Parts: sequence; C-alpha cells; structure tokens
Amino acid sequence: MLYIMRHGKTDWNLRHKLQGKTDIPLNDMGRQMASDACERYKDVHFDVCYCSPLTRARDTAELVLKGRNIPIIIDERLAEMGFGIYEGIEEVFEKPECPVRVLFFNPDQYVAVNGAESLEDLISRTGSFLDEIAYPLVKEGKDVLIVGHGAMNSAIIGQVRHTPLKDFWAEGLENCKLIKIL
Repeated sequence: MLYIMRHGKTDWNLRHKLQGKTDIPLNDMGRQMASDACERYKDVHFDVCYCSPLTRARDTAELVLKGRNIPIIIDERLAEMGFGIYEGIEEVFEKPECPVRVLFFNPDQYVAVNGAESLEDLISRTGSFLDEIAYPLVKEGKDVLIVGHGAMNSAIIGQVRHTPLKDFWAEGLENCKLIKIL
C-alpha cells in the first residue's frame, strides 16, 4: 500500500502565507494534530516512511510514528514546490496580480516566474521518487508512508491516479489526514 499525509499546521498556514521551500516549523496546533494522528492511525501498518527534508514534515512524521519502529527516510525530491520570490506572500488568493495565484485556480495554465518551480519540474522530481522508490517497494508488498506538503502531495496523487492537471488540487489535502493512494 502507498499512503500520503500532509504536515501539521504552521503559523504560516494560519496566516495564509505561501510556504514553499521556506523551512517553517510546526506550531502548537500542528504538533497536536500530528500527535492526534499518531493515535488515530496507530493500527495502520507501515514498513517505512519517506519524508520531505523540511522541518514541518519531518517533525510531523516523527510525531505520527512516535513509539513505532518505523524508519523515516528523508528524500529531497519530497520537498514542497518552490514559489521563488513569492514565498511569504499572504492571501495569494486575493491578489490577482500575483502569478502564483493561477496555480491554485487554473493549475493547467500556471507559468512559473521569478524563481518559482514549474509544475513540470515538480511532477518530474516526484515522478522519479515514485518510479525509483515507492512503486518498487509497493510491488514488493511493502506499506509506504509519504509525509510531505500540499503541492508536492498533489503531484504524487495526480501521477498515481492519472488525474488531469486541471484537477491538480482535487484531493483537498487536509493537514495530518492519511490518504491511501495505491
């Protein structure tokens, strides 16, 4: 089986700020969410966890798997999508002049500018993770957990489920909610 989870809440989530690759830690609510997920999913079997290198995802993985002998392996390909100079922008949904806004409303029309990562690059790096790590492990019968981020997780789910790019956000990734994708 292949499972995926988004990290717990951060202060930037609460302020509706684009985080991207900026390494923002979990806040108290996020740590509590991850601890609650530990209890909620304690009976779900995992052989291994692969995780983003960003603190908010790593700490979530450690809290969710606390007390379990499950290795957590960091993989750079699972980092969140980079938003370049737009990281830290608040309320992007309400800023029509911000090019990253297109990503959330019309992902199939998104064009990365000013140091932001393109969807094609995000899909390429997460696709290589799926092909080289996740799919072979699942084929061996292993239960794999991925702990990551909104856009990165959406890229993985979309590839596994063959979702059109226009429906990139269809899963509506809640923080600390476990999703079985394969």
